[in-house]
Amino acid sequence: MDESVIEAPKIENTELSSQPENSGEVHMSSENQAAMEESPIEASIKKEPSFQPENSGEFHPSSENQEVMEESPIEVSIKTEPSFQSENSGEGQLSPEKLIAKGIAPVKKEFLRPPPSSRSTNLDNRDENGKSDSSKSTGIVKEKKSKRQLKRERREERESALNICPAVAKTGDASSCKFGDKCRFSHDFEAYKSQRPADLEGECPFISAQKNCPYGVTCRFYGTHKDMPSESLDVLQGGADVNPLKKDVQKLLWKNKMKYPKSDAALKQLGLVGKGHTRVKEEEDIVPKISNGSHCSEDNGCEKYDTPDKQQDASAALLEPSADGVLDNDDSRPLKKAKSVDDDGIDSSKDVNNGTSLSIEGLVNVCTEDESHFPRDCLPPETDASLKLQPRERKLIDFSKKLYLAPLTTVGNLPFRRVCKVLGAEVTCGEMAMCTNLLQGQSSEWALLRRHKSEDIFGVQICGAYPDTVARAVELIDQECSVDFIDINMGCPIDIVVNKGAGSALLTKPLRMKNVIRAACASAEKPITVKVRTGYIEGRNRADLFISDFYEWGASALTIHGRSRQQRYSKAADWEYINTCVKKAPDSFQVLGNGDVFSYLDWNKHFSDCPELSSCMLARGALIKPWLFTEIKEQRHWDISSGERLDILKDYVRFGLEHWGSDSKGVETTRHFLLEWLNYTFRYIPVGLLDVVPQNVNWRPPSYYGRNDLETLMASESAADWIRISEMLLGKVPPGFTFAPKHKSNAYDSAENG
Repeated sequence: MDESVIEAPKIENTELSSQPENSGEVHMSSENQAAMEESPIEASIKKEPSFQPENSGEFHPSSENQEVMEESPIEVSIKTEPSFQSENSGEGQLSPEKLIAKGIAPVKKEFLRPPPSSRSTNLDNRDENGKSDSSKSTGIVKEKKSKRQLKRERREERESALNICPAVAKTGDASSCKFGDKCRFSHDFEAYKSQRPADLEGECPFISAQKNCPYGVTCRFYGTHKDMPSESLDVLQGGADVNPLKKDVQKLLWKNKMKYPKSDAALKQLGLVGKGHTRVKEEEDIVPKISNGSHCSEDNGCEKYDTPDKQQDASAALLEPSADGVLDNDDSRPLKKAKSVDDDGIDSSKDVNNGTSLSIEGLVNVCTEDESHFPRDCLPPETDASLKLQPRERKLIDFSKKLYLAPLTTVGNLPFRRVCKVLGAEVTCGEMAMCTNLLQGQSSEWALLRRHKSEDIFGVQICGAYPDTVARAVELIDQECSVDFIDINMGCPIDIVVNKGAGSALLTKPLRMKNVIRAACASAEKPITVKVRTGYIEGRNRADLFISDFYEWGASALTIHGRSRQQRYSKAADWEYINTCVKKAPDSFQVLGNGDVFSYLDWNKHFSDCPELSSCMLARGALIKPWLFTEIKEQRHWDISSGERLDILKDYVRFGLEHWGSDSKGVETTRHFLLEWLNYTFRYIPVGLLDVVPQNVNWRPPSYYGRNDLETLMASESAADWIRISEMLLGKVPPGFTFAPKHKSNAYDSAENG
């Protein structure tokens, strides 16, 4: 068997006319070795010469298109495995009903083709000694480098002339850098111009948007604006994006000096601060707070509040609980000396720290209940910020039948959300951000909170395991970011999140879940929404037990994903259970459903089955075909062409270059996230190729030809073909480029996609 495989390439150029009549079958005998090497495409041409429709002459394997077929990596991978000819013919004989029962998409027979084989691809990648050669692989490439090699490469990159200072690149003047000789970037402008990479085709996205390009000579489209005066080029400060992380706030987070008055008071009122674990901040550690809620140091020009005397200012200092003082177990109860509070948040008991020092909120609460204990003139001036909002006083978001794009990790970035807004999305939400990373001031995590000006109804999603971290993150976002609502993820199934007690692990700890929601709602003025799954273990649904509790705890809306944590994405969403939960909810409580909405018929069915449903959240369906929003609005199946799909990808690339930058780093970042998205889009099957419409999100697409070359390329599951598509939009990949998808989007039968 091995010898026949190794010797096979010797007869690769055998003419088709020399093959025996039964060349469609696979035989390992010596007289049929020539038959084994026959291309399955050629065999299908002899048996079914009309496999292409009349309007698909662009891809018909005729002599004039032979050169295109030889260059395509799809065809190269197919020609090496003839055994799939019999399999595909067997599937082609099955009725659409039987194919659907097997979870296979019923593609019309004339478009089917033999699927590529991983085994044959591995055989093609072997060298002369029979060993696998990863450099020839057309799929995912993995490369391991030693730490010493990585360190050397980083040093060489820093010392390279290509690592030019942004200020010098913008103006062309070495004296424009304010750091001078201490700058860690190169100031050799002429050396960079002689080594800079060639420009990409097209126009600079900033010039197209009638803006000044902030990247100067480093822009990969520099030729389109090199004649513009450098003085008019302003450094980009977010542009149309909002919610940037301010540097003074980040420094406070790094030094752990940020103040959280609302969350600290809420935690104390809930009895989640242990006795003897509070301390009064020293005067030098007290950071003044400006009127708009942001924090900054004195040297930045901020003024302190005027107080009658220093003693009152010190007595009103906020109590900051230490990490040990927060009860982080599930059975968190109020302490014996800390009296429980009612829904209005009024506590008549003394402070847990022997009653010697009180926060501003605690002082107001005590004096409100019994004014005889304190004179009225001892109270600080009451402001809007000191008043606790009642649930009915919060600004609510009406989700009623609004097209809601779900928060999607990795691929739900700002450029993708802009694409969905153009196609009809009404509510958008940022990617999930971890509370601990936000409180540490990590720039990469704060980038997930960025918002574009076109996102008129926008929320952010956070994930945390404990009431203190979630409450402080909520208060920080409420003060520093422009958002319409804050969503708490209590359904994330990823192991690294669940093992920390966050995500869907909270479904097994109802008391902690209660404290998280109540502390978060008391720490922000924005509406707080919650996203959960049906339960933790398959067959043990628990979400319906907490429907009324979520409303009583202060949540403004609830989204239920119709799968358990154990199911991940492997089975169909349980919409019957979602409808059961919706009917148990209070009338004024908005409940949304999530799972497997892939057409306007799915959307309509869910509302007809349960009129009380507020809306549906669109997740994977929007990833695979973002024009799903348009289909729902126009109530039609859109048989979108490959050219129209390419235009959507062009918009994404343009939005990505505006967001991540048009320099080399921004181009490669855009390419990376484009490839992550293409890992989902290949699952879409055009409407005109299906025997049964609409497509189900859980159908496994067979290997098929498109109606033209581009449609066939977009249907490929090979990472090499995704890279080819990216090269059509962003130019050639750099030397040594590698790509491995972060998520496995094709987890049809097994719970692989976290």
